[in-house]
Amino acid sequence: MADGLTTSGAVRSRSRPSVRWRARYRVVPWWLRITVVYVLARIVTTVLMMRFAAAQTANSFTAEHPSYLSFASIWDGTWYRVIATGGYPSTLPVDAAGHVTENAWAFMPAYPFLVRAFMQLTGASFEAVAVSVSFVAGWGAALVLRRLLGRFLDDARATFATVVFCVAPVSVMFQVAYAEAMGLFLLLVALLLAVDRRWWTMLPVVLLLGMTRPTGLAFAFFLVLFLAAWWIRPSWVRETERPTVRTATPPFVVAVVSGLVGLAWPAIAWAATGVPKAYTDTELAWRSSYIGWGELVPFTPWVKGFLWWASFPGGGWAAVAMPVGLVALGLLVAVPAARRIGLELRLWVVAYVVYLLAVFFPQSSTWRILLPIAPVLGVVALPRSRWYRVVVVLVCLVLQWVWLYANWWVDGYDWTPP
Repeated sequence: MADGLTTSGAVRSRSRPSVRWRARYRVVPWWLRITVVYVLARIVTTVLMMRFAAAQTANSFTAEHPSYLSFASIWDGTWYRVIATGGYPSTLPVDAAGHVTENAWAFMPAYPFLVRAFMQLTGASFEAVAVSVSFVAGWGAALVLRRLLGRFLDDARATFATVVFCVAPVSVMFQVAYAEAMGLFLLLVALLLAVDRRWWTMLPVVLLLGMTRPTGLAFAFFLVLFLAAWWIRPSWVRETERPTVRTATPPFVVAVVSGLVGLAWPAIAWAATGVPKAYTDTELAWRSSYIGWGELVPFTPWVKGFLWWASFPGGGWAAVAMPVGLVALGLLVAVPAARRIGLELRLWVVAYVVYLLAVFFPQSSTWRILLPIAPVLGVVALPRSRWYRVVVVLVCLVLQWVWLYANWWVDGYDWTPP
């Protein structure tokens, strides 16, 4: 009896520090925990970027050994600087054969115009403002993702998914002069509003989202899939009865608006330049160095990409990675465990991937372009093993270095843009 009490007491004594730690952890507001994680993750990324900047040679973007802000504003950041300081061209640049070449019309206006507004308000440089906007937007995206996943998962899992989000290989986008962080923040807000059925509140978010990143058509498709699932089986989307005209009208209106916004930017480019295909021809200019000039035919870019990578010396692994990656992603959203994150989030992943298959040419920017499927991290966070979680975070940090080396750092003639 005494031995039993002693053993029991010893066990209780050993468990007390853990119990106390968990109690203190729960007292800390979730948003503060995520903020601390986000800031620590950005510090780690800053250290990695500074190491690469110290080794960076002179290139078309920067001088040798650039400062952090200069290094964080290369690649597409140079186009956002052009837009923020000078706007869009009224005449499209063309080459000797008459093909439209790379120009600012490939980039949506909301992010660079917001940066320009803060530049005029503060007098700060483009680099300082652009990176700051991305940093704040990335922080907002982390907070919204935590709240979104918290609608479906317990506190620990939702928090770990957000930790992975903060240290992901492409989380560098949260502190560079790119529109990804702002677009992701708006997208996650829109998804949260969809989950909460706050349809009319979504309208301004969807309008701004469609002018930040080219996701308007994908989001409209997502809402169509949502309405179809709601009609087929209401329980799939946590409803008790099929939609009526009254209940279906708000999401339908948002879908229509999102689709129109998705078509608005090509129409604006046409009106401003007088060229009907100004936007699509500009987008095609970026892939011409890979597969030459051609028309945009839906769902053919990935076939062309597969053939190009397969024919490229050493590119066989990339060609194989495309179908393997699609199958892996399909399994990730289709496995029974994925039901834990709700059908809405999985439908968004499906809609966005279908959109990419229709219009995007797979190359080194693919990893960055996949950021909007971040809600699927809720599935990655389901295992409770501590070792699993530690390994996932460490792998993400290693891959962050790999991504910076392969895509961001400019090494001579660099054909792997981020």
